Amino acid sequence: MGHKFAEIAFTDTVKSIQSNMGSRKMYTRMEEPSEDYNNLLGPNEAAFISARDSLYMATVSETGWPYVQHRGGPQGFVKILDEKTIAMPDFRGNKQYVSVGNLTKDDRVSLFFMDYANKTRLKLLGRVSLVGLDKPDIIEKLQMPDYRGHIERGFVITVEGFDWNCPQHITERYTLPDIEKSVSVLQDRIIELETRLAELKPQ
Repeated sequence: MGHKFAEIAFTDTVKSIQSNMGSRKMYTRMEEPSEDYNNLLGPNEAAFISARDSLYMATVSETGWPYVQHRGGPQGFVKILDEKTIAMPDFRGNKQYVSVGNLTKDDRVSLFFMDYANKTRLKLLGRVSLVGLDKPDIIEKLQMPDYRGHIERGFVITVEGFDWNCPQHITERYTLPDIEKSVSVLQDRIIELETRLAELKPQ
């Protein structure tokens, strides 16, 4: 198998539907033997994950229902521990503990990392270990000194596979820092143009 995400996600039923819909041939090359198994994070994946300030996390409940939760924090709250492992803090806040409860019974997780401004997403499948405050060596790596969020536990995720998605149907959205940066660039450009215009005017 040349692509770990495809190995996990492309079940026989999925492959059958791909065949019926005419897309199966496009994906068969993902399953050819290759050195690229898409279960080891490279520099591109590490940089993309480290730049995110939020993600969507899906877990599986004891009833079989999926549960999707938004997780957020300061930029870089998801840490790259090595090419197979990422970790993030579980900040105190939502007291339903549905995700935590699900993960105590089924450690499988699906993560979506979104970059709306650049219409890019990274899908990641993994297995989670819940780490308590009694593991200071891990918790210390998750601390964000300039953030007021209180860490209740850590999620240490072993990467099983990942896949990049095309930008189709991703709506561009921009954060306030994105807008402020664009406004600053525009203001600098206006000043530059006004200066040049003043220089061109006859004295």
